[in-house]
Amino acid sequence: MNTATATPIRFPSSTRPQLHVVVDTEEEFDWSAPFSRENVSVTAIQDVPRLQNVLGPYGVRPTYVVDYPVASTPSSAGLLRDLAASGACEIGAHLHPWVSPPYSEAVSTKNSYACNLGFDLELDKILRLKEAIQAGMGVVPRVYKAGRYGFGPTTAEALEALDFDVDVSVNPRMDFSADGGPSFEDHRPEPSFFGKRRRLLELPCTTDYIGAARRIGAPLHRAASSPWLSRLHAVGVLARSGTLNKIMLSPEGNTLAEMQALTERLLQDGVRTFALTLHSPSLKPGCTMYVRTAAERDAFLVTIDRYCDFFFGRLGGVANTPAALHDQLQKGISR
Repeated sequence: MNTATATPIRFPSSTRPQLHVVVDTEEEFDWSAPFSRENVSVTAIQDVPRLQNVLGPYGVRPTYVVDYPVASTPSSAGLLRDLAASGACEIGAHLHPWVSPPYSEAVSTKNSYACNLGFDLELDKILRLKEAIQAGMGVVPRVYKAGRYGFGPTTAEALEALDFDVDVSVNPRMDFSADGGPSFEDHRPEPSFFGKRRRLLELPCTTDYIGAARRIGAPLHRAASSPWLSRLHAVGVLARSGTLNKIMLSPEGNTLAEMQALTERLLQDGVRTFALTLHSPSLKPGCTMYVRTAAERDAFLVTIDRYCDFFFGRLGGVANTPAALHDQLQKGISR
């Protein structure tokens, strides 16, 4: 996203913090292996009710951003369709280009970022994904998330053309350029409006720095990540010493204490929207590096439960969804 054309959204200090849960709802694949069009298994979707059982008592309606294998497989599409019809969740779109038609591009790391495909192909893939979700789940998705955070200027143009209202692709403080992707290093974890002809909402992931040196977080973290300092595990040293730690509001690779500390720090900075994110394969043991056993899956869900208890209890937060926030802001309502 072009920060020069985006309009930041500021909330009054009296606004209660709101939690959005966004689930990258996708096929299972080996994250350490090359991308392949053959990986289309979606068995982990059957474990989605476990997450619903955690979130439901808090009134949280997660947004499942669904990719093509999930939308086009009757078993996974049916389960999510029934949840959405009951009002327990919302459905958005999630593009993994390598498993989404048309299959006209070479499968590569660079092309795994949809923003590198060119406007016409990116538009066509998002359109076909949207059509598959409508056909398989009976809903018109309003929320979009690019796989691997592959959002760029062509993505913004495509979403506007295809009548999406919300993007949730931006991951602040992250730089994927070494891998051929975009850089969001200068982005803050706050929502903004974008669009040339109408206002679309960007609700970014909640990622930022905590620690004594957070004000110079980007250059310091970049230096610590350089080849000669990475051999000394400088990033870990900074985190353990309390000097600098880059945290994402996600139970994948982040502790409950880290998620709480990030939330409290951002609240002090005036942030009022928080997006907790995870991948659906983490709900089934053995599908991601974050959840390898049933015990780890149970601990994973406990972390989500305890974070919700912290957010809605100690912080007095409220639950919201990206699409509902868009509508509230269009009407001039803040919660």
